[in-house]
Amino acid sequence: MSNMIDAQVPTGVLRGLGRVGFMAILLAGSAMVAVPAVAAETPIAASTTRVPDFVDLVARVRPSVVSITSKLVVEPAALEGPQSLPFGPRPHGRPGSGGEARGSGFIISADGTVVTNNHVVKNAASVSVTLSDGTELPARVIGTDPRSDIAVLKIKTDKPLPFIALGDSASVRPGEWVIAMGNPFGLGGTVTAGIVSALGRDIGSGPYDDYIQVDAPINQGNSGGPLFTQDGKVVGINTAILSPTGGSVGIGFAIPASMVREVVAQLQDKGSVVRGYLGVESQKIDADMANALHLTGDAVHGALIATVADDSPAQAAGLEPGDVVVAVNGAPVKQPRDLAVAVAEIKPGSKATLSVLRDGEKRDLKVTIATLKEDRPVHGDAVGDAGPQGLGIALAAITPEIREQLDLPKGVKGAVIAGIRSGSVAEQVGLHPGDVVLGVGGHAVTSPDEAVKAIRAALGGKKEGNAVALRIFRDGQSGYVALDPSLDRAG
Repeated sequence: MSNMIDAQVPTGVLRGLGRVGFMAILLAGSAMVAVPAVAAETPIAASTTRVPDFVDLVARVRPSVVSITSKLVVEPAALEGPQSLPFGPRPHGRPGSGGEARGSGFIISADGTVVTNNHVVKNAASVSVTLSDGTELPARVIGTDPRSDIAVLKIKTDKPLPFIALGDSASVRPGEWVIAMGNPFGLGGTVTAGIVSALGRDIGSGPYDDYIQVDAPINQGNSGGPLFTQDGKVVGINTAILSPTGGSVGIGFAIPASMVREVVAQLQDKGSVVRGYLGVESQKIDADMANALHLTGDAVHGALIATVADDSPAQAAGLEPGDVVVAVNGAPVKQPRDLAVAVAEIKPGSKATLSVLRDGEKRDLKVTIATLKEDRPVHGDAVGDAGPQGLGIALAAITPEIREQLDLPKGVKGAVIAGIRSGSVAEQVGLHPGDVVLGVGGHAVTSPDEAVKAIRAALGGKKEGNAVALRIFRDGQSGYVALDPSLDRAG
């Protein structure tokens, strides 16, 4: 069976293309309208006015757009478990049988170099490329980069192939026309048009999200296809859609050409992408968190450090949980994504300067950036955005029995949450027994007594008008949660 892969945000499965019936409705009335007689020998004059279109552009770029078919072996778990492809439908077929996944791509050099999405060729046993004239050729995967969802293929031919150039995505502006081409639902060579809706979209698909949002219809199978501006250059790779139905609802996303150019160059050169590694997990700062940590000014728009990895460049530089990174080498950091992108672009082995706010004071930390390995996490949101928080927790010491029961690493110290009072804001935010309080604000705690004293100090003895940030450990990760006792409904 065949399956058209595309990236889709949140869920929805297209169940089929139904027949559409058309009904002609006659409306009758009592009024009669006189129509002037026209002599049979006098034809209606044709208008010379034409609406501008994309005919010439499409004719030029069409030969460089290809369809991609990936031969898959569907494992039993793939049929029973959650979707294995990001935002896309799972492969179809019998367990152990060969399945097909289809997507799109485009040729970027006369020697047959093809760019597509990583999820189009992920787990493929073999890949083939179909040219616009119907010629089908085997393709070799040169390299893939799951973090950016980009892949580079190579096809071999006896003659130079038509190709297209990557354009300047930095010059793209909301409101301008764009054209998408690809292989939706196996209908190769399909053209759709729309406008750029927004720039810099973060849809939570990865640490480097910086999508161009478009309203040009993009559907299953369009993944990996090019997004053109009217000069005929590629400004993005069509990658994802936001849809409750599985079909286009006018919200599509494309990877900007600036990222594509950098990743493709590394994949062609080395077969993989080398990125800088700092060794932290960071999270966004909302109003509650800013209040709890007493953050003002630039710190409100920085990246809050939730975790510092052992033996990491961040630890060696003295970075601590509770620090707020506001700049990297002088470039502003307004959110975790900015930190992730800035660090990734630094050549491993190079030194960088992190501008950090700690306890209200700004300081610069020198760090030597390492190489990001595939099994290392990228600093993104550690625990997500925190909503209104409150107290209502009971703390207990971490005994050997509790450590074994909760499977806590030896290095985890603090106070375990033994109970949550019903109706408290702690319950509202989702704290639950078994969570471990590692610290209060930027200060680590090693026991329930230390935690209670630190919380009281942070609250200043008041129940209203103040808040406290707890650093929580759960399921192998840590992050901050803001607690505002004035929001405790059970108090």
